[in-house]
Amino acid sequence: MNILSAHNFYQRPGGEDWAFASEAKLLENRGHRVARYTDSNDRVSTGFVTGLATIWNQSSYRRVRAVAREQAPEVAHFHNTFPLISPSVYYAARSRGAAVVQTLHNYRLLCPCATLFRAGAVCEECVEQRSLLPAIRHGCYRDSRPATAAVAAMLATHRAAGTWGETVDVYIALTDFARRKFIEGGLPAERIVVKPNFVDPDPAMGDDPGDYALFIGRLSEEKGVHVLAKAWRTLGDLRLIVRGDGPLQSVAWPAGITRVERQSRENLIALMKNARVLIVPSIWYEGAPGVIPEAFACGLPVIASNIGSIPELVTDHHNGLLFRAGDADDLARQVRWVFDNPERMREMRVAARREFETKYTAEINYKRLIEIYEMAIENAHRA
Repeated sequence: MNILSAHNFYQRPGGEDWAFASEAKLLENRGHRVARYTDSNDRVSTGFVTGLATIWNQSSYRRVRAVAREQAPEVAHFHNTFPLISPSVYYAARSRGAAVVQTLHNYRLLCPCATLFRAGAVCEECVEQRSLLPAIRHGCYRDSRPATAAVAAMLATHRAAGTWGETVDVYIALTDFARRKFIEGGLPAERIVVKPNFVDPDPAMGDDPGDYALFIGRLSEEKGVHVLAKAWRTLGDLRLIVRGDGPLQSVAWPAGITRVERQSRENLIALMKNARVLIVPSIWYEGAPGVIPEAFACGLPVIASNIGSIPELVTDHHNGLLFRAGDADDLARQVRWVFDNPERMREMRVAARREFETKYTAEINYKRLIEIYEMAIENAHRA
């Protein structure tokens, strides 16, 4: 199968960039021809949205159409088109006969800032009201009403034009929770399927755990950094290693916490294999944090907040523990339980590894991805 894989890179590397690269490599390793089309937000000035080009980038349209003419892809798979590539590329791919697939890595089609998070809490005003005016009023994108209005104009234009409902043959949501949100927001239910990301190469299960808990992620408000710091003020006798950076990297961490900077994947995997538990204290609707399946691949149980899609990934007292989102005291109780129950944690390590083997391997993901491509081709032919 010939596939066109396209992605608009962010200025700060993240999970979407990794998913784009990993899926393309996965397909190539199994004999498919993959043409890549990319752009980068490094070309965007700070605080500036590219206006009309965000709605329709004619240059992207011409280039994708040229690539499609040369490579003759059966499927064009888009990861991120915002802001430079623009939805014009859907039309370019379809004009050359390619079925169109869009992975919904975030909530951009429902929320101009893509997070459904505002002022320190989950915000669904734009979904509930089926309107983007609340986002403009609050200046949700980059704390700017003009910038938010530019994003909202892109979304509203393509809603009115039928782009989201007619030019995408299959949407890929990462979780059932996300699928339900997008249906609530107006995307066609029959075209949204669920496929999680995967872990490759397999890091293999770790040995007996060490004496520390682990946090890996961006140090920002929505990730629950303040919740984690508050919880550890009552857990000073237990070790926590924090790996990451971000706007809250200077938060006042209590005793017992060790900060480490960004590391190679090998060192990161070593940290996971030797940890007692991974902590995911998010207070927003995560897409599908890749750190959770990576932890499971290492046989590392997870303590996570019971919000959004996370309870789909972490089963309480099976492959990890759940706590009330935003409740530092409840998080502290769960952490203490982990260190007080080593026998049960050994059982959870086995369960975590089994979760990876049944849901997150490259082979399982490849089979699902091909099924989705075949579904997209069938939908395109029917249309």
